Amino acid sequence: MLLGIVAALLSGCLYPQEERTRNQVPYEDQLVAVGNAVNQYRENNSGLLPIATREADTPLYRKYPIQFTQLVPMYMQEAPSNSFENGGTFQYVLVDVEEEPQVKLIDLKTIRTIQEVESAIFQYRSQNDYAPVAEVIGTEILKLDYEALGFQEEPTVDSPFHPTHQLPLVLTTRGDVVIDYGLDIRFYVDEYGIGDFQEGDDLRDLLVEHAPFVPTYSLPQSIENGEIIFLEEGEIG
Repeated sequence: MLLGIVAALLSGCLYPQEERTRNQVPYEDQLVAVGNAVNQYRENNSGLLPIATREADTPLYRKYPIQFTQLVPMYMQEAPSNSFENGGTFQYVLVDVEEEPQVKLIDLKTIRTIQEVESAIFQYRSQNDYAPVAEVIGTEILKLDYEALGFQEEPTVDSPFHPTHQLPLVLTTRGDVVIDYGLDIRFYVDEYGIGDFQEGDDLRDLLVEHAPFVPTYSLPQSIENGEIIFLEEGEIG
């Protein structure tokens, strides 16, 4: 149901252009305001956090969504204008909840393209045994044959981490359509270095460290011999 509502919001028919644009910008002051509200709530509630309850197997970066009904109106006047709850295209979430909770954003605009690919796979598999695979690019990672799925060109998603990056989608052997953030990780490695990270560490954390977003619908990726690779183990994002 949530994905359906998000798709309706992103269709562009519910808001005039100026309002849609305003609701799609990650404002630093709003992140700070939410962070302050979360900290105040935590102090007043014996360390509890204002988050919605999720199943234990909820993907890593979607596990701790902020529940603004617990923050409004006592800790802030209203949810941020760019939040999903207020008609925007970002979902506010927490990371590092055990040590030092930080407010980050999920860019919900990525959902539309993933939905389109999943729908095409579902239709294809209604007539075939398996999804069409163009190439095996990892132990459990497959590149789809998008022509067989009816796409004229390979679908990509706009990166929330870099204004010009278009990120490809891949399919896991478990049937999940996920985003390949390798282009963003390479840029951040070149820009910031790997710091305390080592080869084999999940470098999605590098993105989270230096940006207001989290890499949702992702797989663990690292660097090996200078190349960005998918790791065989780790949580889906």
